[in-house]
Amino acid sequence: MAKQTKQPKTTRRHYTPEYRAEARGLADRVGVADAAKQLGLHESQIYSWRAQARLQQDRGEAEHQMALENVRLKRQLAEQAEELAILKKAAAYFAKHQK
Repeated sequence: MAKQTKQPKTTRRHYTPEYRAEARGLADRVGVADAAKQLGLHESQIYSWRAQARLQQDRGEAEHQMALENVRLKRQLAEQAEELAILKKAAAYFAKHQK
């Protein structure tokens, strides 16, 4: 049986959002492969950061659209509540004066 040698445990590097944004910008200017070589990263990492940024941007736009829809629906609800109050007053008035 062959002896198994333990490999030293490597820790993951954590990059700041600013560094990631700069890396994506560099990749946009010179290409992903060249940017990865210059920064000492894997190409897949830059692609992953790009996808995450795109997802956050889309999510931000979706949240904005939902906020606009909420405002529209609240306005519509207030208008309908006002109309209902007017109809209740009119029904009470006509019920009183119908005799």
